[in-house]
Amino acid sequence: MYPNILRHPGPTPIPKKVQLAMAQDMISHRTEEFVRLYQETIQRVKPIFGTKQDILLLPSGGTAALEAAAVNTVSSGEEVVVITVGAFGDYFVSICEKYGFIVHKLEKKWGEACTEEDLIEFLKPLSNIKAVFATYNETSTGILNPIDKLANVVRTYTNALFVVDGVSCIGGAPAEMDEWGIDILVTGSQKAMMLPPGLSLLSVSERAWEVIETNRTPAYYLNLLSYREWATKGMTPNTPTISLIMGLSAVCDLIDEEGGFSKTVERHQLMKNMVREAMKALSIGLLTSDEYASPTITAIRTPEGLELSAFLPHLKKKYHLDLAGGLGHLQGNIFRFGHMGYCFPSDILQAVSLIEAGLQDFAYPFEPGAGVKAAQNVFLSDLRK
Repeated sequence: MYPNILRHPGPTPIPKKVQLAMAQDMISHRTEEFVRLYQETIQRVKPIFGTKQDILLLPSGGTAALEAAAVNTVSSGEEVVVITVGAFGDYFVSICEKYGFIVHKLEKKWGEACTEEDLIEFLKPLSNIKAVFATYNETSTGILNPIDKLANVVRTYTNALFVVDGVSCIGGAPAEMDEWGIDILVTGSQKAMMLPPGLSLLSVSERAWEVIETNRTPAYYLNLLSYREWATKGMTPNTPTISLIMGLSAVCDLIDEEGGFSKTVERHQLMKNMVREAMKALSIGLLTSDEYASPTITAIRTPEGLELSAFLPHLKKKYHLDLAGGLGHLQGNIFRFGHMGYCFPSDILQAVSLIEAGLQDFAYPFEPGAGVKAAQNVFLSDLRK
């Protein structure tokens, strides 16, 4: 039985060390043993967020943490800006509208990033904006928004909070929450964090806590004040995902073994470049520009003459390579190659080789080995540095 080669934008492969950590004997979440695990682990995660603030651990998927960020900071009838460059930016719009927020939607064409100039112009006619919501890495398009620059715009032109969805890139992309001026940063376990689904991580600035303390929107399970209170005891208000927190500790071990988080970021940049150069060598188009390309996922245009509805299942059935299709109106027009978390240059070479094998099966015209060679050249060039 061949293993499934999972190159999705999430969930992603789980390292053996993390699997073993999660297989430890269960413990109670109201014991000193758990308190030590919790406190030590959140301290070790802080560099991944680039913050001195506490990391709150919610027993949920990333979407619940995004909802928590919204419901704890804004009340019905208040105005917000939502920057959307794809399907997951639209998630933020839906969450905000559900709670009765007045939403000003800054929408970019799928495949384009939101620039600081875009945001400045959009904010000019607006006043009394309570929060600006943005997606750092848009999973549906492979765009990495310039969050550091957008944060500066929000701070310069408004008094609003800046709330960022980092679900599909935190753990694989640089994040300097405190330095950049992000007020709430959210991620999920099942992507670059190398864990199964079910745990979300969230950090809140002092400025945002002041807003949360006076916010009128009711929340119970997603009440961040409750999470903050219990965090002072090294616990969570409700039963946490204990096994996933054990796994998160092992994830921190792996990052340390790699040489620190900066090395993890470098690896993701290298894999991004390998994938992009491979596709260019095969004359296959990319949805995004190099400037705003994601380090964790690449959106690849459908090769001319191929039907993705046949090609992607063929890759999975014959070669056990599991890639993701497009979302929304991009369905059938792109496929998505995930390269985040427990993924390495050798995995990229393997996947590109299997894509080439599939292309040959479908009589796509290209020079066999061209993609692998291009990816390999990027890898070898990096090794020589």
